[in-house]
Amino acid sequence: MNLLQKKILEDGVIKSGDVLKVDSFLNHQIDVPFISELGKEFKKIFATSRVNKILTVEASGIGIACLTAIHFGVPVVFAKKSQGSQMDPHVYATSVKSFTHNKTNTVVVAKQYLNAGDRVLIIDDFLANGCATEGLIDLAKQAGATVEGVGIAIEKGFQGGGDRLRSHGVRVESLAIIDKMDAATGKIQFRD
Repeated sequence: MNLLQKKILEDGVIKSGDVLKVDSFLNHQIDVPFISELGKEFKKIFATSRVNKILTVEASGIGIACLTAIHFGVPVVFAKKSQGSQMDPHVYATSVKSFTHNKTNTVVVAKQYLNAGDRVLIIDDFLANGCATEGLIDLAKQAGATVEGVGIAIEKGFQGGGDRLRSHGVRVESLAIIDKMDAATGKIQFRD
């Protein structure tokens, strides 16, 4: 059992509707030393990739993306869920459906921060149906950037998004893949 799997079992809370709450360490309160260790693991996994930018989506992916970027020595670009009045009007845009919020958002990245020739590593906290990841891949393609891979902290394997992305040739590396979880019993089964 790896470090993240142990942490999920210790601190994660399963809610009805296939929701796993890990907000005590990953996506509300951030256990910085622990998440930095996950970033180190992503650096090992993608060591041969020539990553020059980390790409994620607002908001809960930002923490793990930043702590991963430290180990790569590269900047983080995050897709914003709204285009504020101060944002450059020249953006790449795509639609992303959120599993957690059951809502579709248009996310944008200013063209000045994502460029042709960039070698992007997508990092996110969760992968369920794969919609956020597909949206980030779309933004990278619009920019002419190359997606070196996708690093996910927790993949809900039973929802199929990661397997679908892999079947399309996307390199998806998840630190913990959950095949089953039961809110009634509190049991989680990880993929080997």
